[in-house]
Amino acid sequence: MNHALQSKIFRLYVSGSNACFTRPEMKAERVSYDVITPSSARGILEAIFWKPALRWVIQRIDVLSPIRWENIRRNELGTVISVRTHHLFIEEHRQQRAALILKDVAYVIHAYFELTGKEPEGNTLQKLSAMFQRRVRKGQCFHRPYFGTREFAVEDFHLIHNEDDLPPSIQEDQDLGLMLYDMEFSTHPPYPLFFHAKMREGTISIPHPQSREVLR
Repeated sequence: MNHALQSKIFRLYVSGSNACFTRPEMKAERVSYDVITPSSARGILEAIFWKPALRWVIQRIDVLSPIRWENIRRNELGTVISVRTHHLFIEEHRQQRAALILKDVAYVIHAYFELTGKEPEGNTLQKLSAMFQRRVRKGQCFHRPYFGTREFAVEDFHLIHNEDDLPPSIQEDQDLGLMLYDMEFSTHPPYPLFFHAKMREGTISIPHPQSREVLR
């Protein structure tokens, strides 16, 4: 990667009451990964600031709160609205599903953006960086960022400008196993990418999208 085409590292603090980073292998019930996935972290950043000119890259995730679980049951629809009839009788298709979700989550997402080559003239790294920082400072977002599913909103987000001001992460080591990295959208249909996630003293290092550590 040409460093002249990437921004500085941003450190975004995010927290919320609940999260569900659903494991794709679970079908009948929703079960969350132990921590936020890189794709969910990218989704949070894109909810705050995205343009065709840039691509967010997650470099590191700090886990700030102990990993706590909560069992819930919720109503979901077992089908989608028909394109032919354009209506759906909810009571006929309501299903109750169990979910194992995370409780009281907080992370620091370390990320930068790369230029895609699609930027209009004048959209420099400095200009785009300033726009992102201004949006975070004002609490602006294109849609409310969320932790895995839209019902679990990010309740607080702000930038940490100095590395010395980083809040302490949980001092735990854990092999998290294979974790969803992101989706590869260059093919149809898109397919999932994975990586072997390891937490060291509460920190997870995220490989670059082009790294051999990303399993295709």
